[in-house]
Amino acid sequence: MQKASRNQKQNQKAQKSAAKRTMMTKATKKTAQKKSLVKQSKRNFRVCVVGAAGGIGQPLSLLLKANYTGLVTSLSLYDVAPVTVGVGTDLSHIPTSVNIDAFVGEDQMANALTGADIVVVPAGVPRKPGMTRDDLFNVNASINKNIATAFAKHSPHAMALIISNPVNSMVPLWAETLTQQGVYNPAKLMGVTTLDIYRANTFASNVKGQAVYTPVVGGHAGKTIVPLWSLASQKLDFQGEFLDKITNRVMFGGDEVVQAKGGAGSATLSMASAGARFVESCLVALSGRTVSNEIAYVENKEAEAKFGTRFFASEIHMNAGGVLKAFPTWQRANEYETKLIAEMVPDLKGQIAKGIEFAKADLSGAAPATKA
Repeated sequence: MQKASRNQKQNQKAQKSAAKRTMMTKATKKTAQKKSLVKQSKRNFRVCVVGAAGGIGQPLSLLLKANYTGLVTSLSLYDVAPVTVGVGTDLSHIPTSVNIDAFVGEDQMANALTGADIVVVPAGVPRKPGMTRDDLFNVNASINKNIATAFAKHSPHAMALIISNPVNSMVPLWAETLTQQGVYNPAKLMGVTTLDIYRANTFASNVKGQAVYTPVVGGHAGKTIVPLWSLASQKLDFQGEFLDKITNRVMFGGDEVVQAKGGAGSATLSMASAGARFVESCLVALSGRTVSNEIAYVENKEAEAKFGTRFFASEIHMNAGGVLKAFPTWQRANEYETKLIAEMVPDLKGQIAKGIEFAKADLSGAAPATKA
């Protein structure tokens, strides 16, 4: 009898343990399911590339289709070029989880933009030999005014990442256009200057023989591009004529590519890589994490107070709401770099004013968004 009683107690204990394990398993599964749902909700982002059929747009779209962050589920391609549909079909054959939609023509821009979390804009014409950024402005300003107006109607809450040159003028043009439409959010409008950092890092690393990170501030055209070698991640002993030469190379790296291509194109592949890199950082920010290792050309209150430049490229922190803070990176520059910044300020101010003035003009005949 005692033995039977002990067996009964052991069985009851085993049953309780089994029930407890079952409850724990169910709770674990529920937690896992909840985490999975959260993960799914945070990776379900739609990116729209405006100018997707061009020299920047195609490789940029390819890199976004690769989905290195795992955060993109939908990629919307837009351009006026008929080949855009073919670009979409081509990309759709790549085995990643990103769905591709392709839209052609002005009447389809609304469909392309609708539902986008990020709109990245390489649309416009590329720079050719002998073509100044002012020449480029005259064509690309009309295109960007048209896109910004459509953006305001169909995706006003998305992040707008501007690649179209000249960025120094295009971002202010977008800001003014969105303000006119009553939807301007300075935290979500950014000019992509990542290529300047790419160049500074590459040129410095080639000299140093190891990886170097160098912040680049100011603008995104010629002398407005100021690499801060003194703040590089590795000590750089750049002096005299060599310092001038490598600084100038970063400032005019775009000219180097245009000349090397002999008029057949501009910096499309490197810009696409830099653009994709910045989009990925924005996706990480949208997913709920704070991103603190980026630089972008944004509305910058501290730069405006210091230099009178409403927009300025400097270090930023981002989260799901866009730019959290733009930092006065230039305050840590050395004497050489501070002098370069002071010298370029008048040009940057003029380029900012040019974009705003264009946006205020009557552009009833604005040009469509063309490939870049």
